[in-house]
Amino acid sequence: MHIVKIITFVLVLIGALNWGLVGAFGIDLVALIFGDMTLFARIIYILVGISAIIYAITAYRDLSKFD
Repeated sequence: MHIVKIITFVLVLIGALNWGLVGAFGIDLVALIFGDMTLFARIIYILVGISAIIYAITAYRDLSKFD
C-alpha cells in the first residue's frame, strides 16, 4: 500500500503543477509534451484524476485514525 501512496502523490503533484502552469501562464505542460488530447495525454489526465481520488480516500482514512 505504501507504493500506491507514493505513486498517487507523485501523480497528484504533477497534476497540481500542471494546473498551476495553466492558471499562471496558460501553459499546459502535458499537452505541450505529449500533444493536445492525444491518446497518451488523455491517459495521463485520467491517471492523475484517479490518483487524486485514491489520494483523497487514503488521506481521509489516515486522518480518521486520529479521531
